[in-house]
Amino acid sequence: MGNWKRRFFFIRRTFSVRPHYFIPNPSPLPHAVFPHILCPQSDSNYQFVVRTLESCKLPSSYRTAISVHSRIIKQGYGMCPVILSMLVKVYISCERPSVARQLVPEIMLSNCSTFSANLMIDSFMKIREVGVAMTVFSALPYRDVVTWNSIIGGCVKNSLFVEAITMFSDMLAAKIEPDGYTFASVIHACSRLGALDQGKRVHNLMLEKGILLNYILSSALVDMYSRCGRIQMAKSVFDASQRTHVSIWNAMINGFAMHGLTFDAISLFSQMEESISPDSVSFIGLLTACSHCGAVVHGRKYFDLMKRKYLIEPELEHYGAMVDMFARAGFLDEAYAIIKDMPIEPDIVIWRALLNGCRFYRDHKLGEEVVTKIKNLGSGDYVLLSNIYSSTRKWGDAQTVRQAMQNKGVRKSTGKSWIEIHGSIHRFKASDRSHPEREAIYNVLEALIHRTVMEGYTYSPDLVLMDILEEEKEENLSYHSEKLALAFGVLKSTPGSDILISKNLRTCLDCHLWMKIVSKVLHRVIILRDRIRFHRFEKGVCSCGDYW
Repeated sequence: MGNWKRRFFFIRRTFSVRPHYFIPNPSPLPHAVFPHILCPQSDSNYQFVVRTLESCKLPSSYRTAISVHSRIIKQGYGMCPVILSMLVKVYISCERPSVARQLVPEIMLSNCSTFSANLMIDSFMKIREVGVAMTVFSALPYRDVVTWNSIIGGCVKNSLFVEAITMFSDMLAAKIEPDGYTFASVIHACSRLGALDQGKRVHNLMLEKGILLNYILSSALVDMYSRCGRIQMAKSVFDASQRTHVSIWNAMINGFAMHGLTFDAISLFSQMEESISPDSVSFIGLLTACSHCGAVVHGRKYFDLMKRKYLIEPELEHYGAMVDMFARAGFLDEAYAIIKDMPIEPDIVIWRALLNGCRFYRDHKLGEEVVTKIKNLGSGDYVLLSNIYSSTRKWGDAQTVRQAMQNKGVRKSTGKSWIEIHGSIHRFKASDRSHPEREAIYNVLEALIHRTVMEGYTYSPDLVLMDILEEEKEENLSYHSEKLALAFGVLKSTPGSDILISKNLRTCLDCHLWMKIVSKVLHRVIILRDRIRFHRFEKGVCSCGDYW
């Protein structure tokens, strides 16, 4: 079977669609009368079709697209890959992805150009049709740098960060030279994963290839090193960069914020004001920094400065940072007052910030009121309210909330942690036994628990926040995902080296206490990046000062 036949069979089987176009009441000509590839760009009808398709960018353009599609077939352009790939983009813009999908086999059969394939990959990635984009990518006999950028960038935009890094490695193996866009996407993937080794590799490759570090790449590197727990490396990149664009300053301010270095962020902001006007993102980073250490006075000051001096109208993110700051500091009434006085509708993130404050300060009455304000309750909202009741030992009310979750089919978000070892990402869930080295991991964890108990660690049964037996609570706490990740890090890393762990949720109080003791016992630096911020455990102390 020839190559083109194999490709055709693969595409048809993958999509499982009819080989004819899907158009409501079309008037198709026999397929045999179509030229194999007919794209007469000088033809006036062709130019009209292209101009019309370029104008179809809204859902309301669907009828126009159907009409033009029929005209394309009648005029013999039905196998022109450029026009067909434009049609794919149009149908996606018209919110008709199913129609767009059915065009793909015809386009691939017509020996479409790399340009047409790139257009399709980008279009399908934008609507999260990753499988279709990957199929088009796999069927291409030749891929240029734009093809690789489209697939890598699409993976990043769809939060497929491991896949993006893998694709980047495949790109290098294919001897395709990456450009600035490629590196920006891969650096972003490394930053989201906390993949420091991979990030360093990418940075070194950029230096080897002499890639110009413009403000986009410099900002990406600062963000990557910050998110990988290397704030000093981020500062080194910042100091060596051309600081002529606001984004590089914002990246460094946000880096300080996520590490809880509030006064470093404030100092940098003051330097920034001397040469660059801050924008709304600058103040989001600054207010977040104030929130992370309870600097309420400074937070109030910069929120007022933003409006008064720089005439920046607060957006949802600014209000959210202020509500979060007040709620964390225990000013629940003031946090609620901000929400009531907001000129825009508060979103779910703002309500959850207040609800989390209610949980921490055990204010179940305000918590109940907040829940009534949330239009579409998610799993996190139910869990927060249930934990508020549990923390005050109102087990009946907590069970009612849990039962409501079950009745509505709402599942609790699964806590996941991951760690990079020798360039590979290893993932864990609570009580996870799926890892190939699970026996060794659990042996190390049990040994660590024993040593921390000898140092005075005792589990905190109240922190499980469920009405279960004490021994069940102890087991529940012992095998949280970050503890398993740390045990694997101890097992696989060099003694004395830093251990970096990432988690998708906020770490619990028990794990936080336990990791402080482990850092002291092992004389190791443990860096944990949770959903809220960074925690650097060293010599029995955490950089957050137990405030997060």
